[in-house]
Amino acid sequence: MSRVSVKRRILRVKDTARTRRIDSLAAEEPLEIRLNGTPLTVTMRTPGDDFDLAAGFLVSEGAVGSPDDIATIRYCAGATVDGGNTYNVLDVRLAPGVPAPEPRNFYTTSSCGVCGKASLEAVRTVARWSAGDDPVELTQPVIASLPLRLRAAQRVFDRTGGLHAAGLFTADGEALCVREDVGRHNAVDKLLGWALRNGRLPLRGTVLMVSGRASFELVQKAVMGGVPVLAAVSAPSSLAAELAAEEGLTLIGFLRGDSMNVYAGEHRLSEEALLPD
Repeated sequence: MSRVSVKRRILRVKDTARTRRIDSLAAEEPLEIRLNGTPLTVTMRTPGDDFDLAAGFLVSEGAVGSPDDIATIRYCAGATVDGGNTYNVLDVRLAPGVPAPEPRNFYTTSSCGVCGKASLEAVRTVARWSAGDDPVELTQPVIASLPLRLRAAQRVFDRTGGLHAAGLFTADGEALCVREDVGRHNAVDKLLGWALRNGRLPLRGTVLMVSGRASFELVQKAVMGGVPVLAAVSAPSSLAAELAAEEGLTLIGFLRGDSMNVYAGEHRLSEEALLPD
């Protein structure tokens, strides 16, 4: 099985000193996802939790919403000329009667998960659940604690310094699941796939915490998983804030210490969470 990190000999330069050392790099490899034997998409990802990634991708595409929608997920043997298994090709078999989504036109990079959409109209995907109906409330101490809780769970980042992270937390701050990947969208898909395969969709009453910025596609993925709150340590995009407001999602950015910006859904912050002017 592929490793999540790779050792490489490097030249370390600091001031006037030069030293040779071994450094750990976050692994990045292509994963081809096939659906019922037909190629669907290729994404650049950090190996690990590949079944969750494939399942979560299908959740994000609106293709599945229950573990019963997927019959099997397996690695494809014979992925190389000599018949070997690279563990970089997955085949997902949908249950009978579950329609397949349209195939992507292009591969998905580690920085963009919607680049392969066939049209701009296809970017907006219809959700199975309404985030706006979730009555969950959050307090400021819990929200402020999430970045550190997420960082504490980033084991591969400790070795490489090169991975994004996404974590699912309860309204009390309990970590349900944390995933790392070179692609922020992959990390979120791995969470959604974990939730699907464990029968936890929709993710009502939860908070999705991400280590980077909050893009449109991350808001969309949160909505597709039934997540009512998305928090990020960096900024959201304008389209992300617009979609969050439309879908009733609480969107928090620049979450650092006791400071945060709430771009949509401020009604979910209890009075205790509101800082004085």
